[in-house]
Amino acid sequence: MKPWENNIRKTIPYVPGEQPDRQHMIKLNTNENPYPPAPGVAESLYSFDADQLRLYPDPEAKSLIQALAKRYRVKPEQVFAGVGSDDVLAMAFLTFFNSGKPILFPDITYSFYEVWADVFRIPYEKVPLDEHFRIRSQDYHRQNGGIIFPNPNAPTGELESLADIEEILKYNQDVIVIVDEAYIDFGGKSALALTDRYENLLVVQTFSKSRSLAGLRIGYAIGSEALIRYLNDVKYSFNSYTLSQPVILAGSAALADEVYFKKTIHKIVTTRERMKGEFRKLGFVSGDSQSNFLFVTHPEIPAKELFEALKEQNIYVRYFQKPRIDNYLRITIGTDEEMDTLLDFLREYVKRTSRV
Repeated sequence: MKPWENNIRKTIPYVPGEQPDRQHMIKLNTNENPYPPAPGVAESLYSFDADQLRLYPDPEAKSLIQALAKRYRVKPEQVFAGVGSDDVLAMAFLTFFNSGKPILFPDITYSFYEVWADVFRIPYEKVPLDEHFRIRSQDYHRQNGGIIFPNPNAPTGELESLADIEEILKYNQDVIVIVDEAYIDFGGKSALALTDRYENLLVVQTFSKSRSLAGLRIGYAIGSEALIRYLNDVKYSFNSYTLSQPVILAGSAALADEVYFKKTIHKIVTTRERMKGEFRKLGFVSGDSQSNFLFVTHPEIPAKELFEALKEQNIYVRYFQKPRIDNYLRITIGTDEEMDTLLDFLREYVKRTSRV
């Protein structure tokens, strides 16, 4: 190691899902929405005056913030926006987790949490989920420097009740609690209902999944005015202009079409529920996912083997070589046609490789 390398901040980076670019592939590995965004999104981009790109965007992203505030019936001062929920969460880690005590998050969770903690030198402890991949709220009844968890969980899809979330909040009113709701639109009730009662609660959501805008990168947080003010102070210390003009317009347009939003969610949820039954018929085991993906395992077929076999057929799913979940696959819900192609392959593969 060279002397100058001693002072470089090193970490093990987050590994995103593979982004293949192959013809006729079925991409079910990164939980993208299989349907296009609301029609108004494209219209907003087509009508955008490119001459405006010579100007800086609104650093406050006022039109988007106001649209979010209206949609969720909160004050604009309670909303923070960033470049995808990853940006929002990273900013929250940097802003709120500074006590020197370990922050807590589940042992099976969004793997970026561990990366941010390492990058920002935040001590942390991973709290084991139970045998059903559920949070035990009593495990969070102890001293800590903050708490974060996804709901529904990633990668398991399991949903925690508002009662369990509130129990965690009641016992942790001296630290910031972040509920990462990237998938909440596909099932369950948002913890936003609790922000009026707990000023230390920050709820983070995204346009990437339910609003089909993963490619534009829009994330947001809602919480007390004090939390949002602190977040903005840190944001403006790094980069005032985080969201571009086209992104602000497109995000506002997506929020304006609630009918399309609900229609798309309904299609994904309907396909998800059908797929739960089809996977059971094939001998797969999974929980009751409330997200836009299923987390499945087969008692006779190793997950890695199946992952590779699917890849050979141009069908991409997600495999995690990690403790407790290294025999599971996370499979995004695609269109009905895509899922039927997946099922056709699985029926033949299970029949051909049955160990019985």
